[in-house]
Amino acid sequence: MLTILGFAMIATFLVLIMMKKMSPIAALVLIPALFCVFVGKGAHLGDYVIEGVGNLAPTAAMLMFAIVYFGVMIDVGLFDPIVRGILRFCKADPLRIVVGTAVLAAIVSLDGDGSTTFMITVSAMYPLYKRLKMSLVVMTGVAATANGVMNTLPWGGPTARAATALKLDAGDIFVPMIPALAVGLLFVIVLSYFLGLRERRRLGVLTLDDVLVEEKEQESETVLVGAGVGGSGDEKVRTAKVTGGSGSGTDADAAEDAEDDGFKGLDPNRPTLRPKLYWFNAALTVALLTAMIMEWLPIPVLFIIGAALALTVNFPHMKDQKARIAAHADNVLNVSGMVFAAAVFTGVLQGTGMVDHMAKWLVDVIPDAMGPHMGLVTGLLSLPLTYFMSNDGFYFGVLPVLAEAGAAHGVSPLEIARASLVGQPLHMSSPLVPAVYVLVGMAKVEFGDHTRFVVKWAALTSLVVLGAGILFGII
Repeated sequence: MLTILGFAMIATFLVLIMMKKMSPIAALVLIPALFCVFVGKGAHLGDYVIEGVGNLAPTAAMLMFAIVYFGVMIDVGLFDPIVRGILRFCKADPLRIVVGTAVLAAIVSLDGDGSTTFMITVSAMYPLYKRLKMSLVVMTGVAATANGVMNTLPWGGPTARAATALKLDAGDIFVPMIPALAVGLLFVIVLSYFLGLRERRRLGVLTLDDVLVEEKEQESETVLVGAGVGGSGDEKVRTAKVTGGSGSGTDADAAEDAEDDGFKGLDPNRPTLRPKLYWFNAALTVALLTAMIMEWLPIPVLFIIGAALALTVNFPHMKDQKARIAAHADNVLNVSGMVFAAAVFTGVLQGTGMVDHMAKWLVDVIPDAMGPHMGLVTGLLSLPLTYFMSNDGFYFGVLPVLAEAGAAHGVSPLEIARASLVGQPLHMSSPLVPAVYVLVGMAKVEFGDHTRFVVKWAALTSLVVLGAGILFGII
């Protein structure tokens, strides 16, 4: 019964948010509360929620202060050279922009933190997508899938969890998986190429100066018409020129013009820039990421200290500090609200025992004949299980059971551990992953729209990694 109710609760949540019948925050709170009553444990709802909030509180604190920290770094211009480089590469070609999104997300993912990756990627790419009227779900989908492949880094979380749960060395799990993960990342780049090609066919290849001219003409004609000047109202606003090539040869100038014209985070004259403190901010960020990788302190503590230092050094006056915090308050509130709402969902799943029954049922339905192929089975199960469960629930609750079943048929725990990583590209768009709310929140994309777009591509990426692992004899 608990198994059926668990799957029904998850299905109800996904259907309602994808059909936009409820907001994610409302669905994350009300649906599990209702199902908790159905299970007959409504009296314990408060205990489940408090336990869930307690488990996710460090994550919420990390996200809150990470948003403030990286928001300040964007404000002061730390990432402007990266953004300008991406702009010069992408020009105004939708194909290059989508590929650039995948490459940037993969590079930034080296820090092992999804929230950081999404904040930097969206800050750099969002202005281009908006200005050129490109699909924002393409940006969020490509960024999430690229980050999912890179999330398997030993310091990213899943590999460390698998190693801990099975008492293995993280290096022994990860290093042999590198060829399969490289194939997965290559597939994401190829996928971004074709998605970008589709956007190019829809929009054409523009130059940034063409787009800016169009917007200025629209503004000018609006002013003239409002003033009663310019003839009849039958005149049509001219559209941006569509060319058949990659630009008119002035794309670098156009990119600079675009920066001057107010691309978010790229205005070279914005008052928050601190060019004299550039190397201090760069050193602080490198030190912060190094401390994260080396695990010198818990990540929430590092971001709390980092945000306090960044604000104090870059904006020594209290008034300016308050202004920077207020500027990023919307993102902080949206993301932290999502995290605490997700705590209700995970708290009920775990507290009522639904997740345990779901995991046991899935393991029990595996035919005995599949025993010698438990690596493949684990890889396939990792897709739905890491999507519908937290990484902690899967790696500490389900993986040991799968490893025992594999050991009974002579399958190495290392093989099971490696196979368990292939679901991460899909996992990074799970409603139980706090970082995905940073992604959709900053990109101003509905979570349901993101889910509808990304699930098929992320699942396909996971299957490519699994296939490559089997082909190379890793799994």
